[in-house]
Amino acid sequence: MKTVQMTLDENLVKAVDSAAKKLGTTRSGFTREALRTALKEVRVKQLESRHREGYKRKPVKRGEFSGWESEQVWGD
Repeated sequence: MKTVQMTLDENLVKAVDSAAKKLGTTRSGFTREALRTALKEVRVKQLESRHREGYKRKPVKRGEFSGWESEQVWGD
């Protein structure tokens, strides 16, 4: 692991410390997990953006997925 120095608002530090205590972890552990979660969210947003751009460049054609419509029907 590498030690990094960060500047945080005092209220944010208090909130992190409180949450870390409730979760039974440390400030560093809480922050690591929060950063991992944030990085996953960034990745998902990037993928969603690429997905949208792909459909803008090549929109779905009428009937393109009609062959799959019967597969979407739920039986009783």
